Amino acid sequence: MENTREDRLFNTVIYLVLGLVLLIVLYPLVFVLSASFSEPQYIMNGEVLLWPKGLTLDSYTKIFEDGQIMRGFGNTLLYTTTGTLLNVIMTILAAYPLSRKDFVGRNLFMGLFVFTMFFSGGLIPTYILIKNLGLLNSFWVMILPGAVSIWNIIIMRTFFQQTIPGELEEAATIDGCTNMQILTRIVLPLSMPIIAVTILFYAVGHWNSFFNALLYLSDKSKFPLQLVLREILIQGQTDSLVKMSTESAIKQQRAVEGIKYAVLVLANLPMFLLYPFLQRYFVKGIMIGAIKG
Repeated sequence: MENTREDRLFNTVIYLVLGLVLLIVLYPLVFVLSASFSEPQYIMNGEVLLWPKGLTLDSYTKIFEDGQIMRGFGNTLLYTTTGTLLNVIMTILAAYPLSRKDFVGRNLFMGLFVFTMFFSGGLIPTYILIKNLGLLNSFWVMILPGAVSIWNIIIMRTFFQQTIPGELEEAATIDGCTNMQILTRIVLPLSMPIIAVTILFYAVGHWNSFFNALLYLSDKSKFPLQLVLREILIQGQTDSLVKMSTESAIKQQRAVEGIKYAVLVLANLPMFLLYPFLQRYFVKGIMIGAIKG
């Protein structure tokens, strides 16, 4: 069927709008990347628009020489991998039983889970609970309070209900499989799209998390990268990166500008690298998991 003039005009408008949106989203990323490789004086003068100017690696050199930033990067990597692993395991162990029609009381448990999405104890009671549990200023305070997301349980449960045929589970039961064998040998291999989506959601959440660290951590050696980045961008704590005793105030300010952009690149690079590996599963998983619950 040949497109009419109105169809071609409509498609042109759509492409123009999408191109504009792409430009709005992409330009800040390109600018930050270019600024991180540019001489700080050009950044402060507003001369860096698209391409790096005065190409240099000084900002990255200062970052990798600074123990606090690299320690924060390592902490965030540890929090993200450990937390995501625990999150996915907990989500699967909760979602699979709730998807089984033969699980007595599943609607009651689902109702209790959903209740927690609308009502919480509040910030102060949560802090008191964390303190009484002895989790303050510990590794586990970044992992256990958010060990599972009810929203992700609902998405994964819906995926199991809509995608895994009940007859397949019944046949496996007749063959002598236990519930755990059905889960590990049949359900999980068929659920890679939703597992990839869940991993992505949890990993991005952990990587960008700083509020829990801000509330519960006082030892700077345990700070995640995002909290270190916050101190650099907001509080200007760059004394360990740029020494006033060896550089003038103007040079220090210029160096700080370059360091800010380099740290932003370092903080976001792992998530950019993660997306391509999970992209083929992402759309399929989120669409199937979004069907009626």
